[in-house]
Amino acid sequence: MPGERKKRMEYLANYLELPKDLLMNMPRITLLGDMQLYVENHRGIMEYTKERIRISTSLGELLIAGEGLVLRNIFPDEIAVEGKIKSLNILE
Repeated sequence: MPGERKKRMEYLANYLELPKDLLMNMPRITLLGDMQLYVENHRGIMEYTKERIRISTSLGELLIAGEGLVLRNIFPDEIAVEGKIKSLNILE
């Protein structure tokens, strides 16, 4: 999202008191300890192994590294990952 448009959408979200992830189509990432991860508003899975999962988002690529990673749920709007999560990175 270009910088000026992003600023306008953020201002509008604040003004209307709406969640930014809803209006700006940003991913919502929820981490429960180091065992579960939920990603909403994703754009698809790019890579999937037991040690690494790459998910496309509007911010870029979400890289999840760990051990014994398993995709529990894959829905058009949500992905659930379980396993020993060691790191999360967003790569633009």
